[in-house]
Amino acid sequence: MSTSAANYADRLSALHSELARRQLDGFVVPLTDEHMSEYVGSYAQRLAWLTGFGGSAGSAVVLRDKAAIFVDGRYTLQVRDQVDGALFDYCDLPATQPADWLAAEAREGMRIGYDPWLHTREWVAKAKAALASNGAELVATQDNPVDAVWPDRPIPSLTPAVPHGLEFAGKAHEDKLSDVAEWLKGRGAAAAVLSALDSIAWALNIRGSDVARTPVALSYAITKADGTVDLFIAPEKVTAELRAHLGNRVAIRNRADFAQTLALDFAGKKVAVDPERAVAAIFEALESGGAKIDAVRDPVVLAKAIKNPTEIEGHDAAQLRDNAALVRFLHWISIAGPEAGETELSAAAKLQSFRERTGKLVDLSFDTISGAGPNGAIVHYRAEEKTNRPIAPDMLYLVDSGGQYRDGTTDITRTIAIGTPTEEMRTRFTLVLKGHIALARALFPLGTRGSQLDVLARRALWEAGLDYAHGTGHGVGSFLSVHEGPQRIATFGGGDEPLKPGMIVSNEPGYYKAGEYGIRIENLVLVEAREIAGAEKPMLGFRTLSYVPIDRALVVAEMLDAAERAWLDAYHAETLRRIDPLVEGDTRAWLSRACAPIIEVN
Repeated sequence: MSTSAANYADRLSALHSELARRQLDGFVVPLTDEHMSEYVGSYAQRLAWLTGFGGSAGSAVVLRDKAAIFVDGRYTLQVRDQVDGALFDYCDLPATQPADWLAAEAREGMRIGYDPWLHTREWVAKAKAALASNGAELVATQDNPVDAVWPDRPIPSLTPAVPHGLEFAGKAHEDKLSDVAEWLKGRGAAAAVLSALDSIAWALNIRGSDVARTPVALSYAITKADGTVDLFIAPEKVTAELRAHLGNRVAIRNRADFAQTLALDFAGKKVAVDPERAVAAIFEALESGGAKIDAVRDPVVLAKAIKNPTEIEGHDAAQLRDNAALVRFLHWISIAGPEAGETELSAAAKLQSFRERTGKLVDLSFDTISGAGPNGAIVHYRAEEKTNRPIAPDMLYLVDSGGQYRDGTTDITRTIAIGTPTEEMRTRFTLVLKGHIALARALFPLGTRGSQLDVLARRALWEAGLDYAHGTGHGVGSFLSVHEGPQRIATFGGGDEPLKPGMIVSNEPGYYKAGEYGIRIENLVLVEAREIAGAEKPMLGFRTLSYVPIDRALVVAEMLDAAERAWLDAYHAETLRRIDPLVEGDTRAWLSRACAPIIEVN
C-alpha cells in the first residue's frame, strides 16, 4: 500500500486517543461488516485502514501499550510484508485466537471494547469469558471508534439493486419465499432474519454492486411464515423496476429502521436467527423486545448451495466462455512470459481484458492472484505497485482468477512454467497434480462430508513430507459469492457439511515454498449422483466444470500411475473438444499442443 509506516503509526495513535476518551483500554477490529461478509464494501475496510493489511480475512486487537494482528496460514507472508511489526505483533490462526491473546494480555479492571454489529454472539460469549478469567470486561460500543478517527471513510454504496432474471435464477422468488414460509411453520416460528447478503440476494432474486467482486445489495430481510418479507434497504437503492420485480409480497422499508423493528415487532414470537451469520446486535435487539430466539441456520443457505438445473446450465455456459478467455491468456503468456517484458500487474490486466472481450463479464469474482516466482508462495497474494514483480524465464507463475457473469461465477488456478522449471518444481507440481486427480476421481457415499475427502488431495504431498496451509475446496455461488458455504473440503475451519448433488466446490490442492515459488491447480467441480453396478447405497462423484490445459512441462509422467495418466489425457482431450471451436489461429494451434497426450512431452 502507498500509505507510509508513519501514517499507520498516526492512525493507531488516533485510535488510542479515541479509546481513552471513551474510557476503554482496548478495542477489537475484525475484517467484516454488519452482515458477517467475507468481502466487504470500502466503508467497512477498517482493518486495512488501521493496519495496512490487504487480505480478505483477519482481525486486530489494540490495547493502550500493544497491539496484535491475527491471520491464518494463507496470509503468513503477506501480513509481514504489509503490516509494520513495530506496531502490531503477528499472531497465527487458529493457534492463537484474539480472545486467547486478550486473556493473556488484558489486566484486571481493563475495559475492552467491541462493535456488536461486527461479531457473532458466540464470539462475544467466548471473549467475555476469556476476559472475565482475569478480571477484565468486554464492553459493547454504541458506534465504532475506528470510524470516529477515519476522516475520509467512504459512505456505504447507494447504487440501485437490480432484479436477477428468472432465466438465470431458475426459480421465482415467490416460490423461494413459500419454501421458507413452510420451513418456518414446521419450526413454529413467526419469522426468520436474513442478514447474509448472498442469502437475501438469492431468496429475492436480486443483485447489486455494493461490494467489490460480489454482486450483492446492502440490505436486511425478515421473512415471515405467511410468505411475505420485509426488505430493509436504503431508499436510494430502490427503483421502479425493483418494486415491480419484488411485487406485493415484499414490503420495502428503510434500512435504518431494521434494529428498531427487531426490538418492537416480535414480542412473544419465535424468530429464527442464524448464530453463524447474524451479528450479536441482532440477537440483542430481538431479546430486548421479548422475542423468543430460535438459533438455527439461515433456511436459505443450503437451498442456495444446491444449484437448480437452470443455475447448473448457466454455470456451464459461464465456465465455457471463461475457460476460453483463460486459454487465450495462457497462449499469450507462453510467448510474452519468456520475453521478460511483463509483470504481475500487466499480466493480470491482460487476463481481465480477455474476459472483457467475451462481452458478458460483469466483474471479476475476486482480485486476481498474479504471483511470479516467490510471490506465488503467498497464498492470497495481491500484486501492488510496490510488490509488482517481473515475469521472467526459469520461474513459476501462479494465476488464480475468476469472473462474475450473470449466468455463473468462475474460479480457476493455473501454475505455469516460464522457461525451464527445476526438477524440484516439476516433482512438487506432480505431487499436487496427483492430489487434484485423486479428488476429481473420488467416488463416495451420500452423506460424505468434505472433511472426509480432504486427505485424498494431500496424500501424495504428505508421503513426501509436504503440505499446504489452506482448505482444498470451497463452495461457489451462482452469480454470487465466489466463496459460498456451507460445503467445504477441508479438515480445519469447516468441512462438516454433507456433500449433496447440485453443490459446486473447488478442487485446489497446492504447495508453497516460501521465498521461491507457489503451485496450485484449481478446477471447479459439481457434485452428482453416480450409478455403480452392484452398489448397495447411493453414491456420488464429481463432474469437472473447468477445462483449461494443465502445464504438461511441469508434469513428471513417471510419477503418475496408469489411471492418473489416463485421467490427465482424457481431461486434455475434453478440454480440446470444448475449447477448440471457441479459439482461432495461433491460439488454436497452441491449444492442440497443450492438450496432447502426456507421454508426448516426456
